Amino acid sequence: MPEPLDRFLAFAPPLMGEGEMAEVVDTLKSGWLTTGPKTERFELALAEFLGSGRGLAVNSCTAALHLGLNVLNVGPGQGVLTSPLTFASTAHVIRYQNARPYLADIEPDTGNLSPRAARRFLTQECLSGPEGRPVHRQTGDIMTTLLPVHYGGHPVDLAAFWELAVEFNLNILEDAAHAIGASWQGRPIGHRALKPPAAAHLQGLTAFSFYATKNMTTGEGGYLTGSDDQLVEAARVRSMYGISDSRRIWGRYAPRGTWVYDVAELGFKYNMMDIQAALGLRQLGRLPDFIRRRAAHADTYDQALAGLEELVNRPVTRPGVSPAWHLYPLRLRPGALKVSRDEFIEILRDHNLGTSVLFIPLHYHSYYRNTLNYREGDFPEAENFFKNLINLPMAPAHAPEDIARAAELLAGLLAQYRR
Repeated sequence: MPEPLDRFLAFAPPLMGEGEMAEVVDTLKSGWLTTGPKTERFELALAEFLGSGRGLAVNSCTAALHLGLNVLNVGPGQGVLTSPLTFASTAHVIRYQNARPYLADIEPDTGNLSPRAARRFLTQECLSGPEGRPVHRQTGDIMTTLLPVHYGGHPVDLAAFWELAVEFNLNILEDAAHAIGASWQGRPIGHRALKPPAAAHLQGLTAFSFYATKNMTTGEGGYLTGSDDQLVEAARVRSMYGISDSRRIWGRYAPRGTWVYDVAELGFKYNMMDIQAALGLRQLGRLPDFIRRRAAHADTYDQALAGLEELVNRPVTRPGVSPAWHLYPLRLRPGALKVSRDEFIEILRDHNLGTSVLFIPLHYHSYYRNTLNYREGDFPEAENFFKNLINLPMAPAHAPEDIARAAELLAGLLAQYRR
């Protein structure tokens, strides 16, 4: 019988150091705590790292996604196509705009929204409408936007989605909450060159997360970037109440600042604080090392779990992709164990191994069952992915020997509870 780990291995603790602490203390001593010079530095550093255009740091990825849809003018009578295997915020932001989320099934290996399933939706559940955009047969909603999710930090097939976007005249907003540090075809997710020339007439935006469990963190935080600087600047205005000169608003209490301001449009309170940006500046410098550590953890799991009959499969890496390894999604083979998936998670916890299940499909939640009229069975790939899913610890804060012991423990418990 495998022995428990000598201490609890938490699922996703952040990794902080003296540099982060010094940067935050410097911010506190500066007397400027809210959006200010460090937030601007952080935005510029992110833009350089990603190879993106202008970027906007905000207080969450949810805010970045919402602003993205807002500046794309998504609204009532419109539809946005996304994945069922994501957190509720991906769909919530569509509802914030009084538009309707539509779902298509996932790829069974990556967990990403399937381009083939998306095409089936756009051709079989929709008719051709104004400007070539699909119109949903039942609701009459005009489809305007694709919202693919880079699940677990494995990039979606961007070429396939941009092909759909061009064919059906759709904009793309990427949910890259898991994907800071990932790359596709040799370029970082968020790079402006990932939008093909054939899509020049369409808009492409990308939203990142810096939540406490993400690949790098500002505690809470997000970032919006895109191929059109003017669109990102429009989001900047709306992120600060709609104040027209929002880029310089933080300087209004400086010696040459001014109390005069104009609220030019309806906006929100989505700005990032300098305290958050201070963390981000240090974390961004460490991100390449964080990703290397995550990849090493994935290799450790791969070697320890290879060939086990209790598993459907281990995570895959598609050609041309460099994942961020935000998640290591492991899928149990149905009926292979004497216990259920949920019971096995409790057994792992009793042995000091922390795990998670990311995510409960959107259409399983009562709000979306009631508002979208989806039911169990509508998205079989997403449902099968979820029902036997366990996400393993992958944080760079974990030492290699911790992950090695966790992998050994997991293999031992799978053998012990084999049917």
